[in-house]
Amino acid sequence: MIIVPFLTPADFAQLLANGRRTAAGEQIDPPPVVKLFTPDAAATWLLTEIDPVEPDRAFGLCDLGLSEPELGYVSLTELASIRGMLNLPIERDALFVGTAPLSRYASAA
Repeated sequence: MIIVPFLTPADFAQLLANGRRTAAGEQIDPPPVVKLFTPDAAATWLLTEIDPVEPDRAFGLCDLGLSEPELGYVSLTELASIRGMLNLPIERDALFVGTAPLSRYASAA
């Protein structure tokens, strides 16, 4: 398991379970498990799964605050190293609950 300060063990387990389903060939469109953000910048990540072969690689909707959100993979290690303008690290939105499939968030973005 990759240890990053913004994922709880439960988050990691759900992200990995979704990744295993994708790796098994299932066509899934789960709701985001976790919302990450920079408290001192405009970046946001809605993550749905972790690659079971490369557990540092997560998939989701990535919005770096440049008005060009995209679906793709991101390194958890790289996310842990990001700091905003006030040198604050990425945080997990503890109140976020994914209520729709990721595709709906992507369409709305």
